[in-house]
Amino acid sequence: MDRESTFEEDASIARAVAGDTAAFASLVRRHQARVFGFILRMTGMRDEAMDLTQDTFMKAWQALPGWRPDARFGTWLLQIARNAALDALRRRQSVQFAPLDDALPVADLRPGPEEAFAEGQRRARLEAALARLPDEQREILLLREIEGLSYGELSEVLGVQEGTVKSRLARARAALSERLRRTAGEGR
Repeated sequence: MDRESTFEEDASIARAVAGDTAAFASLVRRHQARVFGFILRMTGMRDEAMDLTQDTFMKAWQALPGWRPDARFGTWLLQIARNAALDALRRRQSVQFAPLDDALPVADLRPGPEEAFAEGQRRARLEAALARLPDEQREILLLREIEGLSYGELSEVLGVQEGTVKSRLARARAALSERLRRTAGEGR
């Protein structure tokens, strides 16, 4: 986020903390796609992700007076979204991984049919491998690799020390790599 965007967001947050619903609505518009995408990838169910995204912003609005300005607003929202997604997963006692949404903006590089097929195969193997990871491992990979959270932000969102974040991330990457290696061997 550039300085101007950061300044605008900080101003919106300050107005929202003071009770300005229009300012909070602008924060929702700014962050809703990221929150929705994260929840969708965690839960695998579009309708549920829509409901949980709405719940996330409702909880954020209610908790906004207690928000600490030293925490990044986006990280704080992802922490609320994470808790909502984990609660939903616990309630249903099963874990599914949603395929990456094809509607996400991606650079159009126009691969040939062979490349497109190979890429589809790689994506399917990645999604299948991610789906078989335990919640904790899939969650940390999504937050780091898809959402781009730093180790410090991961520590804050997950409520663990930075060293724990690093070791969990290393184990998750190793587990994913092993699953990908096994599925690549199965495809031959």
